[in-house]
Amino acid sequence: MPLIDDEIQAACQTEGELAKEIARRYLKFYRNPQVDVFIKGYHSRQVAIIGAVNDQSRFELQRRVRLLELLTYAKGPTGKAGQTINVVHSPQAWVCNKPGADEITPAFSSYKLSETLQGHPDANPYLEPGDVVTLPEADQVYVVGNVFTPLTIPLKEPITLSRAIAMAGGVKQDAKKDKIRILRQEPGSTTKKEMLVNLSAIEKKRAEDIALMANDIVEVQTSEGKALLRSLIGGAGSSISQLPIRVIP
Repeated sequence: MPLIDDEIQAACQTEGELAKEIARRYLKFYRNPQVDVFIKGYHSRQVAIIGAVNDQSRFELQRRVRLLELLTYAKGPTGKAGQTINVVHSPQAWVCNKPGADEITPAFSSYKLSETLQGHPDANPYLEPGDVVTLPEADQVYVVGNVFTPLTIPLKEPITLSRAIAMAGGVKQDAKKDKIRILRQEPGSTTKKEMLVNLSAIEKKRAEDIALMANDIVEVQTSEGKALLRSLIGGAGSSISQLPIRVIP
């Protein structure tokens, strides 16, 4: 800058901050200097969003955008999205950390997705060039066996056994409601733990409804006696329908 001997660091400052610093240095030459700083041209200012979003993309920034706006451009989270949204900050942001500053830019930030979607200020920061936004998929539980709609359920929120079975359409007529099987892999272990749960007792509020954990497999077993009886009746019915009809006078 004319009249200013020392270099002025522009990196890591906003246009307003840089203008204020230049004006401060000109105070020795001018009584009330008015300084404005404008960006003439941008180099690459990309951010990326990946993971459980409907449109994983890179975006070229022509202006500052917040996290929620970027998520909107990515067409929002998918049905498999978990409860958190993560931002991996660019190395350039780390370089801008100033010694003794109250706020230090971390290498990684994590926010609750629900708060970001609501535009909560603490969960909707401005993004910086080079940031990578990631939406991890939610942990899942599986409901299989003698239910109407076997399915995989994302654990976006706490889910109990009875609710998971209800989401699968409920149990069929021949189900063993008193012996619902849960296979659970304990954290840090390769072996699975088996639990038998009485769904009928839970429905009658005589037993506690169990909260499911990530990767639980809920298996609704078939009552062999009832299934056999129904198969026999069904088989007999089809055979009877093929017999000739005779009239008794």
